[in-house]
Amino acid sequence: MAREKIKIRKIDNITARQVTFSKRRRGLLKKAEELAVLCDADVALVIFSATGKLFEYASSSMQELLGKYKLHSTNNVNKVDAPSLNLQLLESEESRMSKEVLDKNRELSHLRGEDLNGLTLEELQRLESLLEGGLHRVLQTKDERIANEIASLQQKGFQLMEENKLLKQQMMSLTSVGKRPRTTGAELDNIVINPEDQVQSSESVATNVYSCNSGPPPDQDDWSDTSLKLALPFN
Repeated sequence: MAREKIKIRKIDNITARQVTFSKRRRGLLKKAEELAVLCDADVALVIFSATGKLFEYASSSMQELLGKYKLHSTNNVNKVDAPSLNLQLLESEESRMSKEVLDKNRELSHLRGEDLNGLTLEELQRLESLLEGGLHRVLQTKDERIANEIASLQQKGFQLMEENKLLKQQMMSLTSVGKRPRTTGAELDNIVINPEDQVQSSESVATNVYSCNSGPPPDQDDWSDTSLKLALPFN
């Protein structure tokens, strides 16, 4: 009696599906082993069940066979026309960058308070939180800058005060070194002038005056007149 041909389609019954999977999996692994032995071929078989369980078979080391597969795939990729591949990469990169630019421009307009009609309530709340956080950081940075400026100005003020104090001390030391003792009015009054010295000095003055005029020496009367004019004492 001939066996009925089974249609290849997904088995709806879960139990029947599991039984069929177990039977056919064992058969497939057996066929892979027979192919490797009979034909001296490198065979690697990887199976994942519907639940994600792994079943594998390798005629030699699985890592070696996978490495050979990757090397073969890389060689095939390198055989592709390089200019067309580079063009595709450039077009893909350009498209990605254009999309990023559009997204950033949209976010920037939202931060400026523009084009908000299309946003949902959650997006508006997220935008509000973002703006509040940014404002808090801006105010904090501004306060730190102002505090730093105030501290810097105070330090400069202290330095100027110290320099001014040092200059005052230097001026006082220079003034004290440059002072000399002066003759007071009382000391001048205590100086006694000898009358004979005063008469001799007066006669020398009168003699010099007449010698300059190239005239004869004056007589006694003229001498008295001259002494009176010069406000000198007459003997």
